[in-house]
Amino acid sequence: MNYKNSKRNIYLPLIFSLLLIAGIYLGISLERIRSNELASQHFYISKLNSILNFVEAKYVDSVNLSELEEAAIPPILEQLDPHSIYIPANDVLTVNEPLEGNFEGIGVSFNMPDDTIVIISVIKGGPSEKAGILAGDRIIEIENKNVAGLGINSNDIVKQLKGPRGTRVKVGIKRKYVEEILDFTITRDKIPLYSLDASFMVNDSIGFIKISKFARTTYNEFMEALTSLRKEGMTKMIFDLRGNSGGYMDAATNIANQFLAEKALIVYTEGRSHGRENTIANGKGQFQDGELIILIDEWSASASEIIAGAIQDNDRGSIMGRRSFGKGLVQEPLILSDGSMIRLTIARYYTPTGRCIQKSYSNGNADYFHDLEIRYLNGEFMEADSIQFADSLKYTTPGGKVVYGGGGIMPDIFVPVDTTGLSTYFLMLRNKGLIYRFAFEYSDRNRNELVKYTDAKQIEDYLNSQDLLTEFVKFASQNGVIKDSAALKESGFIIHTQIKAYIARNMIDNKGFYPIWTKIDNTFRQAVKQLS
Repeated sequence: MNYKNSKRNIYLPLIFSLLLIAGIYLGISLERIRSNELASQHFYISKLNSILNFVEAKYVDSVNLSELEEAAIPPILEQLDPHSIYIPANDVLTVNEPLEGNFEGIGVSFNMPDDTIVIISVIKGGPSEKAGILAGDRIIEIENKNVAGLGINSNDIVKQLKGPRGTRVKVGIKRKYVEEILDFTITRDKIPLYSLDASFMVNDSIGFIKISKFARTTYNEFMEALTSLRKEGMTKMIFDLRGNSGGYMDAATNIANQFLAEKALIVYTEGRSHGRENTIANGKGQFQDGELIILIDEWSASASEIIAGAIQDNDRGSIMGRRSFGKGLVQEPLILSDGSMIRLTIARYYTPTGRCIQKSYSNGNADYFHDLEIRYLNGEFMEADSIQFADSLKYTTPGGKVVYGGGGIMPDIFVPVDTTGLSTYFLMLRNKGLIYRFAFEYSDRNRNELVKYTDAKQIEDYLNSQDLLTEFVKFASQNGVIKDSAALKESGFIIHTQIKAYIARNMIDNKGFYPIWTKIDNTFRQAVKQLS
C-alpha cells in the first residue's frame, strides 16, 4: 500500500470541504455587502419617491409631479461641483448644437435694427441661398404673419425660422428697390456651425488661427487651415484660444498632437471610479517644429487649457496673455428616459507635469463664477505680480521652467488688458452700440459697392478712401454723443478700425473682420513682435 496516496486520500476530502465552506461564507458575505448597498440605494430612492408621492397624494392643492422633479434635480447636482448640471429635455438640442457642428434651419444670420429682421449674410449653398434670399433682405412676414415692428424677441424669431430638416417655412421679404413683398418658401436643412473664426497669413512666415470652441468638426477645420497656411509659407504660428470656453476633449488633444513630438504626454485624466488615462502624442503632427505662441485670457477654459498646458509643460512654445479660467473637470453625459440629460463630473484632468488647474469651488458656485470679477478687482488683469501661488502648487517642466497649478494656466508672457485710447467719448459710443449700428447701416446703404470686394484688404482699401470717421462722428452726434475733438485724437484710430472691421464682417464674415481688428489687438501685436 502506497503511504503517500493513502495520506492524500485522507486529506483531499477535508481540503475540498474547507474550500467549499470558505466559498459559501465568502458568497454570503459578498451578497450581504451587495444587499446593504442596494438597501442603501433603495432607501434614498424610496425617500425621494416617498416625499413626491406623499405630496402628490396629500398636498392641499393639485401639483404637477414632473415639475417638482425638474425643480428638485438641479439643486442636488449643485451640491457636487459647478459643472455637474441638469439639462431639461427641451433644452438638450439647443445646448448640444454648438458642439455638434450643425443645426437645422434656413441658413442665414440676421440682425434686428429698428425692430425689423435684416439678413446680414446667407450661408453659401444653404436653403435660403437656394430659395433666392439675399443679404440685405428684410423678413416682414413668417407664415403670413407680420413680424416687423412688433417688438418680437430675436430668440422667438429663431424658433420660428429653425425646424427639422425637410420641413418648410414661408417668409415674406421686403427687398430694396422692389415695391411689393416677395414670398419665398424655404426648405430647412442641416446648417454647418463653424468653430474656426479665422485663419490667415500675418506676413510671409507667420500664420494666425483662431478657434472659438472645440466642437465635433473643429479638428477637421483646424487641419484644413493648417494645411492651407503651410502651403502659403507658414513657419511660425499664433494660435488664438482667447474666449474659448472649451468643448470636446478629443478635439483639443488631436490638435495638441499636431504640435508635439512622439510619446509626449498631452494630458491625463483620473477620478474615483475613473482610472488614470494618458493621452500621448503619436509623432505624426504636421507642426512639430515651427515656432508657436498660444494666446489665452481669463475666458479660455477646459479644452483650451488642455492645449495650453500641454504646450507649456512640454516646453514646446510660449503661452501669452492672461491667466486662464481654471476648469479642470471632465464631464460625462447621461441621457434620461424623457430625453433630458445630466452632465456629471467623473474625473479631473492633469497637465503633463501633474498640475490640476481646476480652481477651488469650496466656497460655493456663486463665488466660483464671480472669481473673474474678484481677479479684476485685485488688479490681476493689469499686473502679473498681483497673482500669488503657494509653493505646494509649484511644478517644473523638463526644460526647467517653473509652472503652477491650482487655478488656470499662467502665461509665460503676461499681457495686461489694453486701455490705450479708452476715452470717455469712446466708452459712450461703445456703450450705446453706435459703432456697430453705424457699421451695419453703412453696409446696408452701400452694399452694391461693397459686394465688389472679396477680401479684407480690398474692403479696407475702399473704406480708407471714404471719409468714414467724419460721417460716423455726425451720426454719433445725431444719436446723442456730441463730438469731442480731443477724445477723437486719442480714440480715433480705434473707432475707425472697429468701424471698418464691422463693415467687413457684415460683407464677408470673419475672414473680413479679424485681419482688420487685429490691428488694434495689443496681445496679437505682441505675439507678432515676439515671433519677428
